[in-house]
Formats: sequence, C-alpha cells, structure tokens
Amino acid sequence: MMDFDWLMLFEISLAGLGSGGLYALAGLAFVLIYKATKVVNLAIGEMLMMGAYFFFAAASTMGWPIWLGIVAAVIGSGILGAVIERLLIRPMLGEAPISVFMITVGLSSILVGLVELIWGADQLRLPDFMPSDPVLLGEAMVSPKIFYGFLAAAVLIAGVLLVFRFWRGGVALRATACDQAAAYSMGIDVPRVFSMTWMVAAMVAAIAGIIVGSISSLSPTMGVFGLSVLVVVIVGGLDSVPGALIGGLLVGLVESWTGTYLGGEFKLLATFSLLVLILMVRPYGLFGTHEIERL
Repeated sequence: MMDFDWLMLFEISLAGLGSGGLYALAGLAFVLIYKATKVVNLAIGEMLMMGAYFFFAAASTMGWPIWLGIVAAVIGSGILGAVIERLLIRPMLGEAPISVFMITVGLSSILVGLVELIWGADQLRLPDFMPSDPVLLGEAMVSPKIFYGFLAAAVLIAGVLLVFRFWRGGVALRATACDQAAAYSMGIDVPRVFSMTWMVAAMVAAIAGIIVGSISSLSPTMGVFGLSVLVVVIVGGLDSVPGALIGGLLVGLVESWTGTYLGGEFKLLATFSLLVLILMVRPYGLFGTHEIERL
C-alpha cells in the first residue's frame, strides 16, 4: 500500500480555503441583507455576476485602467443595489416573505437576461490583474489567483466588519437588524438603512464577482455560484456573519476534497449532504439565531 500523499492534501486544502474565502465574501453580502431586511435574496449570485460584467465593460470594452475599472464596477453595483431596493423590495415591505422571495427569484432571471442581451451568452475573459508567479507555502504550491483572491477577500471582510462595528451607519444597521420597531423609536431612518444595506451588499458582491471572474471566466451562468453561497449561509446561519465566514471555509474545503478524491461530479452531492447533516443537528445553522414563537 502506497503512503498517503499529505503534501497533496495540504495543497488541495489550501485551494479549498481559497475558494471558501470567496464563498464567505459573497455570503457576507447575503447575510447583511438578511440581517437588516429579513429578505432571502436568491439573486445574490446574479448581483455578483453584474459586478464582474461592469468591470469587463470598464476595463476591457472601454479600456480604462484596472484600478479605475474596479472602482467603477463597485460603484455601479452599489447604484444597482440601491435601485433594486427602492423599486422592487421597498414596495413589498409588510408583504408575505414568500412574495419578496419570489421577487428575488424573478430578479435573478431579469439580470441574466440583461447580461445575455448586452454581452451575449458566450464566455468572456477578464483582463489579468493578479500576479502570475506560483505561490509557495513551505513545500506546497498554491495557484496565485486563488491565493491573492483569498487575501483580497480576507482584507475586504475585515474592512467591512470594522466599518460596521465603528461607523455610525453600521451601528444603525445593527440596531435595525435587532429590532426594527425599536430602531424607528430611536429616530433611525429604517428605509434608508435598508437602501444602504442593499448598496453595500451589492458592492461587496461585485468584488467577489470580479475575483471569481478573473479565476475562471465570465458568463451568464456565473450566478450558479450563488447556489453554493446559499448553502454557505444556511450552514452557518442565515443571520450570522461569523457563520457565513466559517460556513464558506467549510464548504470550500468539502468541495475541494470531494473534487480531488471522488471527482468533480460529486462536489454538489457532498455539499448538500453536508447541508442536510448540519440542519438535522442544528436547524438554524451552526451560528444562527434560535427563534422562539409563543402561541
């Protein structure tokens, strides 16, 4: 019997953590919206996709510098998030949660249709903006795009958490997430907080989309990434930021291990098996809030 290749396991684990960092980043955008507005946004993958296409339009089609293209894509996505909240989500306040959920389902189809109408259905390549030299961690070699993508995701996640911890708007968001009625009574403009949340979440998702698009390719099917993100936030807990971060890393590891040792066709099976097992033990996810209803 051959000895187990521990170096290979270490390398694929690093790759899994790299992918998990991107899941965590997109999961953070999802959780921000859910915590503040209680909306399950099934279109998070398509919002991520729009950020990547905005970057492609600025950096490739218009020939802007990379840094300016990223800034333009993030700002454009923030505006898109605010428009979505104002035109589609705010009129549904007070309606049944399933109605708002179906709005986001329809939104995902609309965004895919817009992308195919403007850019077509063919795969596109984003301009390279990450270092291309292999990264060595001890004896393990890591793909540079995975490594630098993980670093960018980690820095952005830390930045968002710090902003919402100390910035006045972040305090308003946390107050609204805890109790909307109490937030109103304290003079907080709750609809404005909703708009700000959708804007920030769309900007975070845009950066995740740019990184994902640079690692793989750009296509209208990028929104499928959002399916894994949905698993991540359910595993971690819909309203838990730490849950999104830990859930992202966990799902990334499981997908990487499964894809290497069992084959890529089993990745989805392993991911949803993990989801089912965790929900059987902890129905609210690893770190989700337990809701107690009195009858």
